Amino acid sequence: MAGNMANYSGSGSRRRRRRNNHAPMSEINVTPMVDVMLVLLIIFMVAAPLLTVGVPIDLPETSARQLGGDNEPISISITADGIVYLQETEIEIDEIVAKLKAISDNGYEERIYVRGDRETDYGTIMKLMGTISAAGFTRLGLVTTEQNSGS
Repeated sequence: MAGNMANYSGSGSRRRRRRNNHAPMSEINVTPMVDVMLVLLIIFMVAAPLLTVGVPIDLPETSARQLGGDNEPISISITADGIVYLQETEIEIDEIVAKLKAISDNGYEERIYVRGDRETDYGTIMKLMGTISAAGFTRLGLVTTEQNSGS
């Protein structure tokens, strides 16, 4: 009888050891998560510059500081050929006031930025700004790029 008890207690301890070896892990392996996050970071870093679309314009440089604002302004662009774009849609100068009144959320207090190419005739830019200003829009601004300190 004592022999049977020894065998019984021995096999019971083996079962317990086996259960302890297959117990669930309480640690989280973060290596795959870090790998995925790094891949996503690289994808977003590559894709972010491609998300900016618009009319390609060679803006003049200035040393003025950048204006701040909370909402996105209306953008009007004039290419070197004199073609006018409202946001990204080509438009005639004569139609610009009607379109601005239709899309402006704040009425005549809407910020309007004029982006004129460096090679555009100054008279064309002033004609456009005069037309917009005569219609009652007073918050006009010219867009430039920041001047390099070396030049």
